[in-house]
Amino acid sequence: MCGIFGVISKAPVNQLIYDALLLLQHRGQDAAGIVTMQDSKCYMHKARGMVRDVFRTRNMRALPGNVGLGQVRYPTAGNAYSEEEAQPFYVNAPFGIVLVHNGNLTNAHSLKQELVDIDRRHINTTSDTEVLINVVAHELGAAARDKQLTPEIVFDAVSAVHRRLKGSYAVVALIAGHGLLAFRDPFGIRPLCFGESVSADGEREVVVASESVAIEGTSHNVTRDVAPGEAIFIDMEGVVHARQCADSPKLNPCMFEYVYLARPDSVMDGISVYQARLNMGETLAKRVISTVPPKDIDVVIPIPESSRPSAMQLAQKLGKPYREGFVKNRYVGRTFIMPGQGVRKKSVRQKLNAIGVEFKGRNVLLVDDSIVRGTTSKEIVQMARDAGARKVYMASAAPPVRYPNVYGIDMPTSEELIAHNRSNEEIREFIGADALIYQDVDAMKNVVAALRPGLDGFEASCFDGHYVTGDVSVEDFTKMAEQRKAQGDEEESNDRTRLALQGGTERG
Repeated sequence: MCGIFGVISKAPVNQLIYDALLLLQHRGQDAAGIVTMQDSKCYMHKARGMVRDVFRTRNMRALPGNVGLGQVRYPTAGNAYSEEEAQPFYVNAPFGIVLVHNGNLTNAHSLKQELVDIDRRHINTTSDTEVLINVVAHELGAAARDKQLTPEIVFDAVSAVHRRLKGSYAVVALIAGHGLLAFRDPFGIRPLCFGESVSADGEREVVVASESVAIEGTSHNVTRDVAPGEAIFIDMEGVVHARQCADSPKLNPCMFEYVYLARPDSVMDGISVYQARLNMGETLAKRVISTVPPKDIDVVIPIPESSRPSAMQLAQKLGKPYREGFVKNRYVGRTFIMPGQGVRKKSVRQKLNAIGVEFKGRNVLLVDDSIVRGTTSKEIVQMARDAGARKVYMASAAPPVRYPNVYGIDMPTSEELIAHNRSNEEIREFIGADALIYQDVDAMKNVVAALRPGLDGFEASCFDGHYVTGDVSVEDFTKMAEQRKAQGDEEESNDRTRLALQGGTERG
């Protein structure tokens, strides 16, 4: 999962992109990058780390221009430790293209072979984004051969790209000297929207972003979402051209965006993320009542941050007090999107601290947005007991995560998922709770779909095992597991190297 942003303006855009990436920081904390363009020349800076750490004053000064794009990265494909795989990616032909991508290509391996064997393009990393930019470059070159580049030619190229790509992708690309291109996969799995502002002297500024919060938070008005399969091309004057470029588009947005990934103040595909989480809390309350009598619950406590709306609505329905029982250290990253299980385990107690007065002698109902690997939940349940809770019940606003995700969320292997091939009772025993209540899959889909009439469905494969693109096989899971193991080995090697450099040893 990543956050992407692009802008066409008449004013310098480096600070604007920086501000937008801060608003999208929750979508990726591994790396960040910005590229700007001035007089058809591109300027780029990217590195591993958070936005505030990657960009210093000297870096910002070296990013002139009125057009640009940026990305915050959370790696699910390729090498999480390589700075070369931080985005944006650049190719010099045709025209000069810079691209950022949110999602995951499920046919990246076969595409890479096609690019090498047929298109004669060289791929230098293991990133599927480098594969994607080369496919875009090849098709744009083919469509524009011996012609002047127009929006229609750009859209013809995107149509050809759609025919080749499989998986999830929301893309923003800068075509040097021509404009900004944005497009979305034919299922609309990954989010993308655009908006604009008009200055006092009538100058238009058009922006594209993963979430509406990055548009509104930078003082722009949201125009609309990019439709599944649609491409928009913003020329250098800020004029927006749009065309549907897919044969049979359907809107199947990722359910996990509404459960966890997106900011609550965003609106995606016409659905308020905040309202979706409130609705999940309402239907979760019915599941709680059927499992634990409300009289046995003294207080409802959310696990910060994403679960708060669901927990508030649940508490209201149960008629129980809602309390903030955990204080979050905001300077520790989101544990779900930290690379490596070892790092996640170490970070839980650094990230949260229990307020003893809310737990001592009480039966507490903890509410989390989801339970993925189970290790964090186990630590939190124990923290509640250590703080004096008499009984600890756990409720998940999402159903059990039983299946790998191949569309850009860090759930690539079944073995890492606590709910895979385990009963609810086995999961309850593992995390140490007195009761465990999960959301129902169909109930979750229904209450979120009610907010957007005419929705085709959701990409909810991690909950129901249905992969909407229809091209996922057992072999794909095997390859992802092998890649995952290789990344784990590299992480362990990097940890040993860091310890050696520090002259210390790790205990525990």
